[in-house]
Amino acid sequence: MRRVVSLVPSLTEAVAVSAPGRLVGVTDWCTHPEDLGDAVRIGGTKNPDVAAVIGLRPDLVIANEEENRPPDLAALEAAGVRVLVTEVRTLPQAFAELDRVLVGALGLVRPGWLGEAEAAWARVEPLPAARAVVPVWRRPWMALGRDTFAGDVLGRLGVHNVYAGHAERYPRFRPDEPAVAGCDLVVLPDEPYRFTAGDGPEAFPGLPAALVSGRHLTWYGPSLVRAAAVLAEALRGAG
Repeated sequence: MRRVVSLVPSLTEAVAVSAPGRLVGVTDWCTHPEDLGDAVRIGGTKNPDVAAVIGLRPDLVIANEEENRPPDLAALEAAGVRVLVTEVRTLPQAFAELDRVLVGALGLVRPGWLGEAEAAWARVEPLPAARAVVPVWRRPWMALGRDTFAGDVLGRLGVHNVYAGHAERYPRFRPDEPAVAGCDLVVLPDEPYRFTAGDGPEAFPGLPAALVSGRHLTWYGPSLVRAAAVLAEALRGAG
């Protein structure tokens, strides 16, 4: 597979680091690594320019069942493009899917960073247990719910997501709900919504706020090597 289009920022980074030069197309949200060579920007994850992707004559398009829309993927397949759709809702799934993409589909030797990431997470010792709400959007407020990769990552660090049992994966909520009032802290990532010290914590008076790196919380790729350490530091520093 010499010509690859990635519709997933996490997988863009994984391919770019492991097989430089393979990527011919990436989304507007693909920010790592900074140098993506001559890869063409083909729009967003939710609104890619399907015709542009087809025009790049890719051997493979890498997608994700949550980040990309089925109609776009179906249109690519109808045009004869091979599409590999990943599903990542837990850390073990992330490692398995990275193997499937890099080793299985691209035929690469298993990259060293992938083994380093597995080893780093195998050494993780959870922090003292804490109940938390984890907003991912504002206006309207939305939080991590059930069955999410980020929720699994936080759980391995000792953070119990109070909406983990919700029927929806990203439920709407109100900061004054009883579930939130019973939390020990609020975890505020800087993506997809960019929460900052001045935008987010004030909505949860009395709760310590942990401002965390969204890339280390939600991306599955080379960022996983340092993710546990980066996130644990931010959680310990909640204030």
